[in-house]
Amino acid sequence: MHQQNQNNLHIPVLLSQTLHFLSPRAGESYLDLTGGYGGHASAVLEQTKSPERAVLVDRDSNAIAELKKRFMKEQGIEIRHADFYSASQQLRTEGRTFDLILADLGVSSPHLNQASRGFSLKSDGPLDMRMDQTQSLTAEIMVNTYSAEELANILKRYGEEPKAKLIASLIVEHRPLTTTYQLAEIVAKAWPGYSKVHPATRTFQALRIAVNDELELLRKSLSVWTDDLLAPGGRIVIISFHSLEDRLVKQAFTEKAGDRYDAPLRLLTKKPVVGDDTEIVFNPRARSAKLRAAVKQK
Repeated sequence: MHQQNQNNLHIPVLLSQTLHFLSPRAGESYLDLTGGYGGHASAVLEQTKSPERAVLVDRDSNAIAELKKRFMKEQGIEIRHADFYSASQQLRTEGRTFDLILADLGVSSPHLNQASRGFSLKSDGPLDMRMDQTQSLTAEIMVNTYSAEELANILKRYGEEPKAKLIASLIVEHRPLTTTYQLAEIVAKAWPGYSKVHPATRTFQALRIAVNDELELLRKSLSVWTDDLLAPGGRIVIISFHSLEDRLVKQAFTEKAGDRYDAPLRLLTKKPVVGDDTEIVFNPRARSAKLRAAVKQK
């Protein structure tokens, strides 16, 4: 019963589209770089029927615990607790390759629903935002110790926040800040009379990306995935949730799938695939999801 409830907390985004582009076949190997709560992995493994050839990776200890519960009866499945770049490097060192690779980037619903994790501004919690709870850097350390200039750079670069300098100066002026509500209220001062979307959304995104080094890990990982870990004929699907991630994925895929005879990749998606209206109603997280896919030339 607990497993069912936990799984309901996180509906895998763009699942049918992911299965379409991965096109899993019986016996194929599978690398899930953001295993999360196992929604995508469960659907893929139903088709490959080869759990002994699957590796599931996640940097979050709660997700690792849930993956072990969910797949405890799957013989031979390998679950690794690491960020996807560290895991990718290790797998490359081991000489591993995979027919199917999936990376579902961003924050899972359980992250957002647990106030104690500090990811959401909808419920009050500590300014944490760590995906890997063993790391020392938190959002609280950032907002209370970084200079106004450093904070403004983070908000502008990772949140594309037009009022980055003003918000950074307000944060510094009102320190110390310890909770998500405190931070959200301070940011709102820079945007009086805002409408539907809370003005702190961009600030929270920027801090989360910075705390977890998300874009740099993705940038360093992309070539490892396509060059080293993806087997000839293998398919890779990457789901991103904001323009900065999608831009990196688009650039990496385009560079490898250039208009030349020896291009190592062939694009399966000319434009990013997005969720339809029905999915967005049932899974609001799909609203910002963009899927890109490619196949490695044989």
